[in-house]
Amino acid sequence: MATSRSLTIIGIILLLWNMMGVMAFVMQYGMDLDQLARTDPATARAFAAMPLWLWIVYGIAVGAGVLGAILLLMRRALAATLFLVSLIAVLVQFGYTLGMTDLIAQKGLMVAAGFPAFVILIAIVQLIYARSMVTKGALR
Repeated sequence: MATSRSLTIIGIILLLWNMMGVMAFVMQYGMDLDQLARTDPATARAFAAMPLWLWIVYGIAVGAGVLGAILLLMRRALAATLFLVSLIAVLVQFGYTLGMTDLIAQKGLMVAAGFPAFVILIAIVQLIYARSMVTKGALR
């Protein structure tokens, strides 16, 4: 069945993408901010000022994304719900980071918001895809 094969391929791609998000979270959380400040002071200041609750939201975003991709591969409809949770967390995370810090003023809109916009786009796409698979009956 073509849908099954494409669902598996897309599921693996989304799992890899979301696992990269987990790796980014771990690296950023444990990052040496003094070292980062030497090359990117604006980002170092933003990370240093990041409240604990926002780190938790970031963890939820990447964790829900990974679990959503795993459930997609397991053909479970709950994947769509987890992708929704991930999207909401991503929007909160980047909304705060871009709206409550000086990153845009320091780096410019395209540099500061370019990658976050891409992450948001992927989060939207994975949610829409999972919902469409639920509607088609490919996920139960």
